[in-house]
Amino acid sequence: MSDIVRNEQADGVAVITLNRPDAMNSFTSQLSVDLLDALEKVHHDDAVRAVVLTGEGRCFSAGADLKGGLEGRTVYGKLQYEYRPVMTAVASMPKPVIAAVPGSAAGIGLSLALTCDLLVMADDAFLLSPFTTISLVPDGGLNWLLVRQLGYRRAFQLSIESERIDATRCVELGLANKAVPAGALQDAAREWAQALAKRAPLSLAATKKVMRLAQDHDWETCFNAEADLQQSLVGCPDNLEGVKAFFEKREPEFKG
Repeated sequence: MSDIVRNEQADGVAVITLNRPDAMNSFTSQLSVDLLDALEKVHHDDAVRAVVLTGEGRCFSAGADLKGGLEGRTVYGKLQYEYRPVMTAVASMPKPVIAAVPGSAAGIGLSLALTCDLLVMADDAFLLSPFTTISLVPDGGLNWLLVRQLGYRRAFQLSIESERIDATRCVELGLANKAVPAGALQDAAREWAQALAKRAPLSLAATKKVMRLAQDHDWETCFNAEADLQQSLVGCPDNLEGVKAFFEKREPEFKG
């Protein structure tokens, strides 16, 4: 792995950082490869219970590196074989992934941020879908994400007008969970992840799985999935520890 993606771990938390600050952390083929590698490593690392995904410098990611071009791929190939595996890795990881957004997230950077399970923004940051300004369509799953989070009309308007959505409005619209002072962003994201890392890992994984399923499946399918997952969790060591800690009025110590 090159140094354009950093993967640092401590206290049950992995912090994955896009590290091309001079290029506003824009995506190249190498960044996609390295980011996927980092995500796969933390997926399989039992010591990691929560993940923060962020960008070095003044922005989360400005999107695709337009100066670098397609690097030998068609646009279709870049989307399907570079960006899609990254989004899938975030969505399928059995651990919560928090996007910490400094400055801005635009284009494929916006798709990545919204694919994460939770999102905290610097109070001076904004989100941007800029595709119509260069006669392109939102991509990287962005149409699916925006329509489901905002509804068709609002998603369509924000995309075709390429509106800069500030942090306060992102929280109001449900695109972000929290907005914090810019200087406190990284600490806030790490503290949030550390708090989540103390919760029952199997429970977090199961809840993420069924809530992701709920986004595009019917009630019956989700009810059945809940029943299957609940059956697998009842009586496991962490379930017994949680119940015991509840009656003993203490913090549980989950092992996963």
